[in-house]
Amino acid sequence: MDLTASYLGLHLKHPFLLGASPLTGNLDQVRRLEDGGCAGIVMHSLFEEQCASFPFPSTPPVPRSDDAPSGFADRSLRDGALPLKPDEYLEQLRKIKAAVSIPVIGSMNGSGVGEWLQYAPLMEQAGASAIEVNVYALSADLRTSALDLEQRIETLVQRVKRLVRIPVTVKLAPFFTALAHSAMRLAAAGADGLVLFNRFYQPDVDVETLEVLPNLRLSTSGELLLRLRWLAILAERVPVSLAATGGVHTALDGIKALLSGAHAVQLVSAILQQGPQHFRTLETGLRYWMTRHELDSIETFRGLASYARAANPAPLERTGYLRVLQSWPNVLAIQDYGLMAG
Repeated sequence: MDLTASYLGLHLKHPFLLGASPLTGNLDQVRRLEDGGCAGIVMHSLFEEQCASFPFPSTPPVPRSDDAPSGFADRSLRDGALPLKPDEYLEQLRKIKAAVSIPVIGSMNGSGVGEWLQYAPLMEQAGASAIEVNVYALSADLRTSALDLEQRIETLVQRVKRLVRIPVTVKLAPFFTALAHSAMRLAAAGADGLVLFNRFYQPDVDVETLEVLPNLRLSTSGELLLRLRWLAILAERVPVSLAATGGVHTALDGIKALLSGAHAVQLVSAILQQGPQHFRTLETGLRYWMTRHELDSIETFRGLASYARAANPAPLERTGYLRVLQSWPNVLAIQDYGLMAG
């Protein structure tokens, strides 16, 4: 049985990767991840704000681009919450690459198109197998249109692609008016892959102190459904590698992502909760499911539930929404019966 997967042209022993997380800040932890069965590692992100706040190697300090985001990352930098300076990040990448035999993907987080992008070729030189560009382009400017933001992301991808020879994938949020069209434009801009979807810190309010606080919770399997829909819509229609991230906790979650068209599956929350050995559990679960269905390789079933290959793609579209609405009277009737029977 062949569990190997190809993502961004990288050979993986199975499709389950570690997503960008603080776990890569510790070299011993990274070794335990490989020992636990992890097929590949995405480094924690190097933030645009970090690059703008520390001297660029062998050059004057990097200027902050005019369109760089502000907010949580800035505050984290001032508070010392971001663990590594850019040069330390590159050194950690080198150490991780030397310590493990699995692919290591560098991660850049930002939305500006300034000098900070020069860290992309430095990641390549440090040994990165690919680069994941995590685009956090939340705009509170009333004058900035959706088209402006989308064009900025395309420009960012084009510039990174001109700087490196390794694959570049783009980690996106789901908040696009026409995500399928945007995905095609990013592919045309040179993106080798898309990661669906980012999970952000969401603002919460302390009703006693009246302060706005960042809030991040671990994912649940319920969050996977949004990813499945868009994986299925994009698979085999946009010429890029696809990765699912957010909501994968079990082998069955991962299998659903693969059926929807994912080439790889990234996990963070499940590994934080279960430990590195959870990768072995996922691999075993995938192998058992494939044996039960008499499947001899990932490619024999990847994308079978996608829009391009589904016999009836209606559940992925508005028709599915209408069907759910039609079922509500029956659901309500059952609930009423239960109340009366009680």
